[in-house]
Amino acid sequence: MSYLLNPYRFAAAGCDYIVATGGTVATDGDYKVHSFNSSGTFTVTCVGSVDGTVEYLVAAGGGGGAQGGAGAGGYLTASGHAVTVQAYGIVVGSGGAGNTNTGTSSGSNSTFDSITSTGGGHGGGDAVGNGGSGGGARYSTVGTGISGQGYAGGASERTGVVEAGGGGGAGNVGSAASNGFGGDGGDGLGNDIIEEYNDVTYAGGGGGGVEGGTPGMGGDGGGGDGDGSDGETNTAGGGGGSTIDSGTGGSGGS
Repeated sequence: MSYLLNPYRFAAAGCDYIVATGGTVATDGDYKVHSFNSSGTFTVTCVGSVDGTVEYLVAAGGGGGAQGGAGAGGYLTASGHAVTVQAYGIVVGSGGAGNTNTGTSSGSNSTFDSITSTGGGHGGGDAVGNGGSGGGARYSTVGTGISGQGYAGGASERTGVVEAGGGGGAGNVGSAASNGFGGDGGDGLGNDIIEEYNDVTYAGGGGGGVEGGTPGMGGDGGGGDGDGSDGETNTAGGGGGSTIDSGTGGSGGS
């Protein structure tokens, strides 16, 4: 998921603020919002004399769950990013496929200009994925996140049954599993302009699975629950872990 926002005014003539095309375009107060749910092109045709910058939100694909919950896709947002008159290729990363415990499928990167958000790490099985946010553990150590993009996954616990950790989110770490409960996914983050525009939070981690216990909950921001649920489409949420040893975790959100 990528959003590009540029200050907008209805001027009688000239180009006080950026003029651009690409994506699904909507006006929200003083902003023109360009939304990309799939790869495309953001074309700047005039750089404003008053303000020639955009605010961006770029989120990568969430990882696929195994038994551990998957990490959310990397989340990057900032204002004041200068653009020039040109066409900017937008890449929207896909979510990783859900896995069995031996599978590995992290999310894909999303890019705009020089900004790259890294795909979320896959949930833990025999191995776990690092990424924008890290996958929750099953047998392995937790997956690590990238500073400024997301957080690490949660630890597993083995007390008669296997309880897997939740995947990390953009806002906080995935919870550790304990006492028959899979770990919850870390929560995602919002963006002031985007939340006013569509009231959506992005990049929540997937909940951890468990054998014979209670699955973890997906993090706020599209994370799938630890019953094998998919991360929500177009949110960068991580896929949920699987509930049984031979099960398949949920796929990540794009």
